[in-house]
Amino acid sequence: MSTSERLTYLIEQVQQLRATSEEYKELLQLIQQDESGEVVRQLDAFHGNHQPASTAEYDHTYWQQVVQEVLTADKSLTNRFVPLPVSNPLRLRQRYWWAAAAAVILLAAGVYYIAPKKQQPPVIAAAPVKDIAPGGNRAILTLSDGSQIPLDSAGNGVLAQQGGTRITKLSNGQLAYNGAGTKDDQVLYNTMSTPLGGQYKLILPDGTTVWLNAGSSISYPTAFTGTERSVSVTGEAYFEVAKNDKMPFRVKAGNTTIEVLGTDFNVNAYKDEASINTTLLQGAVRVSAQQQVQILKPGQQARVNGNTLQVINHVDINEVMAWKKGFFSFNDADLPTVMRQLSRWYNVQVTYEGGIPERVFTGEIGRDLTLSQVLKGLTKTRIKYRIENGNRIIIQP
Repeated sequence: MSTSERLTYLIEQVQQLRATSEEYKELLQLIQQDESGEVVRQLDAFHGNHQPASTAEYDHTYWQQVVQEVLTADKSLTNRFVPLPVSNPLRLRQRYWWAAAAAVILLAAGVYYIAPKKQQPPVIAAAPVKDIAPGGNRAILTLSDGSQIPLDSAGNGVLAQQGGTRITKLSNGQLAYNGAGTKDDQVLYNTMSTPLGGQYKLILPDGTTVWLNAGSSISYPTAFTGTERSVSVTGEAYFEVAKNDKMPFRVKAGNTTIEVLGTDFNVNAYKDEASINTTLLQGAVRVSAQQQVQILKPGQQARVNGNTLQVINHVDINEVMAWKKGFFSFNDADLPTVMRQLSRWYNVQVTYEGGIPERVFTGEIGRDLTLSQVLKGLTKTRIKYRIENGNRIIIQP
């Protein structure tokens, strides 16, 4: 069998996810020995990019480093998608590390040839990174008198008494309010805040369950009395509202008000996002903003951007709810969108040096990975960066 025939066979094995570890090593060896760029061009042609090879530039060292890093991928990335640029869309159907390697090998040439021809591909960042652990269950509870309780270090049991309501930290780490208020009780308010790199679960006095994402807060009365249940949020929160037809539940987020009777929905109201998004999973909600009102059905999302209220149909619920399930999920997301989510969860600052690289990402990343593991995945998409002061990521052009 000639070298060309053997190479064709190896590429077919990789594409069909049948390649053994020895066959991967053999393909890598062919790439390492290929100083002319012919192997990469054949990979490119096999993947469906029929641009004439004579117009392409080739950097052997760059692609050798890309493939080597993929094939020696940390096994801790098992069962995780690596984010892929969708200039050449390829979704990983089987969650194995060698499937990720196959995808990057086949995708590499296509992405490379799309780049401007007068520029050499940037070298993958090799700056040492002080690893940062993922976020966890961390929050601060601020009581009505202004005193604060760090919930991650507080012991289980009753933490405080607010009027006729006991505040208890349960054995599973979540916070619960127990007790019934009366119309004559003084209305006391508490606030739960999660720092960057934190999340927390809360059971409100009416039995409504709330999950707070990183860098978020919720303010609420310690007992619901009167004709409505009203809370206010910043950042992102998911609600499973206890049904009470006689006492509507209202959420205030910026200039947006969401009214429900009993339903499940997500509110994303981060200040650094372009809009306040309310996504309905089940039930019905009424969204009001700037004298505009829309009633949502399951699967719809209301977006409030300035004075505009827009309803989006057929929203990707898995992408919206990925944070609660322990993932980052991206579907044609640009680089700033990806980095905003990472900055909140890992409590890092992200800045851009020069122009923002035009990359689009589709895939999932586990929120239980360390920052270095996530950044390692991003380098496969030719994102170049450096770390300063241990917690500042600088994206380079």
